[in-house]
Amino acid sequence: MDREYIKNFIIARAAKEIRDGDIVNLGIGMPTMLPKFLPENVKVTVQAENGLLGVIPCTKETYDPIYKVDAGATPVTVAPGGCFFDSCTSFGMIRGGHIDVTILGALEVDEQGNLSNWIIPGKKLPGMGGAMDLVVGAKKVIVTMEHTQKGQPKILKKCRLPLTALNCVNLIITEMCVIEVTDKGLKLIEINPEFTAEQVQEATEATLIISDELKPMA
Repeated sequence: MDREYIKNFIIARAAKEIRDGDIVNLGIGMPTMLPKFLPENVKVTVQAENGLLGVIPCTKETYDPIYKVDAGATPVTVAPGGCFFDSCTSFGMIRGGHIDVTILGALEVDEQGNLSNWIIPGKKLPGMGGAMDLVVGAKKVIVTMEHTQKGQPKILKKCRLPLTALNCVNLIITEMCVIEVTDKGLKLIEINPEFTAEQVQEATEATLIISDELKPMA
């Protein structure tokens, strides 16, 4: 599948997890595409941990010469009624459990819901940012990512890279499937009809529990 198609496919599915009225924090990259996939009857408030509430994507029509960016330094604008605040207030929202859903990417996730998404040893990266706080403070943590990296599984028995946080992921959405993190392990609850359950398991190091109610991704 084309990579642009994969991104759209994954985020379109993630958008179905969002409920009207949710306060949502979106990670850098793919997750920022989410607003364009929300149904018209689902209104959300997007929070950026650098101190914005009511973030909306920046377009030629909404570009503001007073330069505003989200936590990933992407130009954004703010919806009517939105507001600005300092980092202490922003992280007070996050750590206080006021974010309903955070959607972010991952380098690795394992069968206990542990997450590695901020550094590969030996490579220079900007740092963890607010991810550590978001994944323990948000009510629901959704990981959106491609299922493999250069043919190698990203869903493992145990993360090998430095961890962002322990036991924090609730749902994993890839181009192949949707996986729920449970106390008993990783449960395959939806599958892309282009793949079989056997193919998904072959691309996954962790052992998957196949749901009795497994259904197609839609």
